[in-house]
Amino acid sequence: MYKNISSVLSTETIEQIIQRVKEIETLMPFMVNLTPAERMSIPKLGRKSAQFVESAMGYSEKFPDLVPNFLNMSSGKKKLEVVKFLYEVMEVLNPLWEKINDTYCAVGAEAHAQARIFYRSVKSAARSGVPGTDVIAKELKNLYRKPAERKAGIDKRKKKSNSLQHDLTAAG
Repeated sequence: MYKNISSVLSTETIEQIIQRVKEIETLMPFMVNLTPAERMSIPKLGRKSAQFVESAMGYSEKFPDLVPNFLNMSSGKKKLEVVKFLYEVMEVLNPLWEKINDTYCAVGAEAHAQARIFYRSVKSAARSGVPGTDVIAKELKNLYRKPAERKAGIDKRKKKSNSLQHDLTAAG
């Protein structure tokens, strides 16, 4: 379906990409890793709230007598500069991340479709008695089921056949 993503990256290219990402990360040693709870509890800085912060910092310089004694506005100004810098970086990285994620999804979907076709072929071979295919079919069946079904050991076909058998027994 996607002609331009059928090629494979060399190990060297993959290593270069990963190394460059690590290099970028080392250039920003101040980065933090929020917990999900922290992420939910803090205010998110969007365009309007960023404008609010910038305006407040500007007014604090023009009207220093309104700044409470306990408030370190120079620290706030430094944080605002970091916010501006990170926003610029995010403007570059977000489209790249979107392309990486879209490509991952597209290639993954195509590989999954091919794997399902192979799985159906193996199941057919196993039903036809081709030696060695039972083991492959069982393993793929276990991997193809939903994680919750694998954990519970549920077989959809058994559930369906049991309910059909129950329906037939109840009707008879």
